[in-house]
Amino acid sequence: MGEVEQLIRRIQNLAPRDFAEFRAWFLEFDARIWDRRIEADAKAGKLDDLVAEALADYRDGKARGL
Repeated sequence: MGEVEQLIRRIQNLAPRDFAEFRAWFLEFDARIWDRRIEADAKAGKLDDLVAEALADYRDGKARGL
């Protein structure tokens, strides 16, 4: 059995309170990773085309308020 499968089994067997604690930790952990990736992609210019497209759509009146 692989490591991921072992983790899945252990998580499935957590008590509800422990699972809630794990879930909160994991969501925060995942969000930090996502934020770092977006920040790195932005600094590397990987989002420039998307930003330019969004700004063009806004200038052309294709955007609407939230």
